[in-house]
Amino acid sequence: MRAQHKEGNGVEDIIEIIPRKNEGLSRRGSGRRRKRQGKRSDCHNQIIVARTTRTLPALIRQIFLSTIITLFCATAAAFQPKSLPRQQLQAKACLRRFKLQHEFHLSRERRSILWSSVEEDPESIDENDDYYGVTGDDDDSLYAPKTERESYISEAEQASQANQLAAAMMNNYDDDDNDGSSVLRSSVELPDEIANSFMQYALSIIMGRAIPDARDGLKPVHRRILYAMHGLSLSPNSSHRKCARVVGEVLGKFHPHGDMAVYDALVRLAQDFSTHHLLIDGHGNFGSVDADPAAAMRYTECRLTRLAQEALLQEINENTVDLIPNFDGSEVEPVVLPARLPILLLNGASGIAVGMATNVPPHNLIEIMTACLAFVEARQEVQVQQQRRDKKTSSATAKTKTITTTTTEMVSDAKLFRMVPAPDFPTGATILGTQGAQKLYSTSNGGVIMRAKTEIEKVATWSSSSHSGAASTNSMRNAIIVTELPYQVNKAALLEKIADLVNDKKLEGIADLRDESDREGIRVVIELKRDAEAAVVLNNLYKKTPLQTTFSGNFLALMSSSSSSSNKEENDVEEDEAEEEDMNTSNNNNIVPQRFTLRQAIDCFLNFRFRTIRRKTRHQLSKVESRMHIVEGLIVALTKVDKVIKIIRSAVDPKDAKAKLAKSLGTSSHQTDAIMSLQLGQLSRLSQDKLNNEKQELLVKGERLQTLLQVDNAVYDEMKEEFRDLMKKYGTERKSQILADEDGDLTEINLIKNSRSVIVVTRGGYIKRMPLKTFESQGRGTRGKRGTLDGKDNVDNEISQCFTCNDHDMVLMVTQKGIAFGIYAYQVPTGSRTAKGQPIPSVLPIQSTDSITSVLPVSKFTEDEYIVLATEHGWIKKTPLIAFEKLSGRGLVIASLEENDRLTGCHHCRDGDDILVGTAMGQASRFTADSLRPTGRTSKGVKAMKLRPGDKFADVNVLPGGGSHKKLVLVITASGYGKLVSTSEFLAKRRGGLGVVAVKFKQGHEDDRLCCLRSVREEDEILVTTAKGIMLRQKVSDIACQSRTATGVLIQRLDEGDCISGVGVLPKATEELEETPA
Repeated sequence: MRAQHKEGNGVEDIIEIIPRKNEGLSRRGSGRRRKRQGKRSDCHNQIIVARTTRTLPALIRQIFLSTIITLFCATAAAFQPKSLPRQQLQAKACLRRFKLQHEFHLSRERRSILWSSVEEDPESIDENDDYYGVTGDDDDSLYAPKTERESYISEAEQASQANQLAAAMMNNYDDDDNDGSSVLRSSVELPDEIANSFMQYALSIIMGRAIPDARDGLKPVHRRILYAMHGLSLSPNSSHRKCARVVGEVLGKFHPHGDMAVYDALVRLAQDFSTHHLLIDGHGNFGSVDADPAAAMRYTECRLTRLAQEALLQEINENTVDLIPNFDGSEVEPVVLPARLPILLLNGASGIAVGMATNVPPHNLIEIMTACLAFVEARQEVQVQQQRRDKKTSSATAKTKTITTTTTEMVSDAKLFRMVPAPDFPTGATILGTQGAQKLYSTSNGGVIMRAKTEIEKVATWSSSSHSGAASTNSMRNAIIVTELPYQVNKAALLEKIADLVNDKKLEGIADLRDESDREGIRVVIELKRDAEAAVVLNNLYKKTPLQTTFSGNFLALMSSSSSSSNKEENDVEEDEAEEEDMNTSNNNNIVPQRFTLRQAIDCFLNFRFRTIRRKTRHQLSKVESRMHIVEGLIVALTKVDKVIKIIRSAVDPKDAKAKLAKSLGTSSHQTDAIMSLQLGQLSRLSQDKLNNEKQELLVKGERLQTLLQVDNAVYDEMKEEFRDLMKKYGTERKSQILADEDGDLTEINLIKNSRSVIVVTRGGYIKRMPLKTFESQGRGTRGKRGTLDGKDNVDNEISQCFTCNDHDMVLMVTQKGIAFGIYAYQVPTGSRTAKGQPIPSVLPIQSTDSITSVLPVSKFTEDEYIVLATEHGWIKKTPLIAFEKLSGRGLVIASLEENDRLTGCHHCRDGDDILVGTAMGQASRFTADSLRPTGRTSKGVKAMKLRPGDKFADVNVLPGGGSHKKLVLVITASGYGKLVSTSEFLAKRRGGLGVVAVKFKQGHEDDRLCCLRSVREEDEILVTTAKGIMLRQKVSDIACQSRTATGVLIQRLDEGDCISGVGVLPKATEELEETPA
């Protein structure tokens, strides 16, 4: 090894240490002496060495200490100003002492004796000492101790003596001796030198490998891969090329590291589950979400995608960025790519450096570019405002500060978060709330909770037949179907984790687990046991497995030290305009790793894009001016074509002709070369016209380019145009769904599908929920399907309430005592068509002596809605809906009822609606909802209409918008007859009248009664329910539209002793809801 220092342009050796090989040595035993070979050289050129048997830790310590000595020898050479004989001799003596003490473990007694002799005279080592060595010509000698006995030296002593050696080797010298030699004055400690060397290594990793650049969003390896592929002409229109060819190109020209490091980076750019917007189009096996590795690079092929070509490499040859020499100076590579999109935010980045790390999530292109457009428009508005000010009295610094403040006010954080609510991951899944994302965007550090996208389905369980052994379907079970996984979750590891939890009995309710994923997408089936609740199992899966995980974001990237800070957001466009001569916008001298916010990232990209457009404009303008110069010379030549021909014909040679043309026409060298290259066919008048047209086009283009260089808003218009064009080409819908739950707490409502259901309440106090798809649409006049237990003549099995709702609706159930209880629809136990259901007291805290008389599904509690309640005795009231938002377990009093009175109808309405009430004897009255004054929960209400003796309220309904939205009224009697009546036949009158006839009963059915009066649309469907549990679903369009006094047509064929008990309306818009987990 050598320790050297530079002085001027020369290199002069201070210390030369050449390790000896074991040439000429013979060893016949552990205690045998080595024979001496060769001649002995000068003592100050000899290094004494002892060879002993060492263990592996001792060898590791030896290698470590040798490395430390090498480091300090090199550092000493760098710090010493001049090589002098005495210092060289002292250094060699110190190094020999260290070798004796540390590398070869000599005895302490012999070391002390030898060290004292070396310090007194480095050349005083006696040949007759108890060391036998081997010498070579002009080489160092190899010595072994005469005795085998060695003393142990601790690591602390080794470190202490290493510091002593460092102090001797790392000195500053004062030239105050007469002979010009230096005097030892100070030293450098080992910890300081290690810290400085480690810091240099850390900065190399940070700047050159692990941290992406905020301008183009790429690490050096990704940038070099894309640039190498561009050099190989692997455009989207070309054929694929072997990845091994690309990796070899990158290694040989730009990236002197391992081939697998380059190939892994290339593979990630081609994985649709890792990169949101692919930059490489891969052909072959590039891995999977199961962490399967990609095929070897000799099998896979790749080329650039259109996004990479257009957004990163389209302007690479237009002097938009600087090119620097590669590692050996044979090629050039770009410092940064001229990105037209903020790739750092679109694709994200992750990297672990020394002392810092970055983890930026991917985002949706449309959302990010919408935010960029808003920032550009804000800057344009600021520019317009500044043009109205006096530019002479404002400095550039004050101007920049004003722009920053005003832009921030125009695009507030709240507005920015609305445009970019949360990341958008390539694997989809769902994001729980935006609180974590907003913290990440505003503080550069935060967590985004991700949850797998799941569905609950009925799947067939398979069992083998005991006789034939063939598989056969046994029954249907609930199963959790996972269709989308959180970002960076390994599917194979997830399945293994679930299986381990089930085997360890830490996760209950799972009967089977299988992976049915294919090329179409992910499908993991988690089959549940028969008695397992899907919501509970799913809740535990979210808690104990990576089905729910957190993306820990950390915004850190290489940015300009003057472009952003933690205290303010700086727009440095004006500073760049003030420094028009500084063309090196990609200089890395002021690029440092910095934490940033979302606003700063967008500002950094916009500033970089602004400067890139300016550089491209200057490059294009120079080409336009150069071409204009040539065209003007050609036009001059064509106007004097005869003279040009005469000069050329009379010239001795082309050089003489060029000189005569330049002198005669007054053209420059470039113009003259262009004239000389003209062919005879280009001397026609048509060519002159083409040149004149080209000159005009160049003038127009030059004026546009000059405008881009002089007017900032022109550059911003250019940016807006290209942003919109890229959004149109490459924008896609958001893949990750955002849920409203901001804190990520697991609630049951987020685990249940919001499907349409039918809820049935019997007179015996039982309740159940059935999917609406259980009942298919049938023709008018048919019998229908059974919807509850066949109780024959049992009155308790008769249906008292039947209604449809969404599973996420809050259902207000009102008892005969006027107390309202609230329950979500999905909390009602499910049952089959013929099941009896569950007792109501097990679902709601209702006394066994009480019964439910009215129900009202509520999707959302709003302040502009009211509840309209009607009783059998003709009382009606209107109460704000918001009063029932917070229902306690004991319920809330919804109305004060008279003795023997009960609720018959419960609906919600708004101001401007009309209310239509009907009696059992077929009378109906219509009045406006505004005529009812809002009252409290415990009020009794007012009279809706006058009732004839023996009559009572049968139904109440609300006509939205005064009947403008629903222009038909469905009238059904208890014997199964019904009709449609136009709402215009029920005129709105004052409340409290007798009303008008709504229906006439058929002959022979004088004891019939009206049971339904509902506003419907022709495209709706209805679900008719009888007292004995027969349900019929049919279309409204199948029912005839008749007058008020008509008797109607047969709606449902009833069994003997049965009657219509309820009618539910199924709006078409909500009949088949999208069943997605919340």
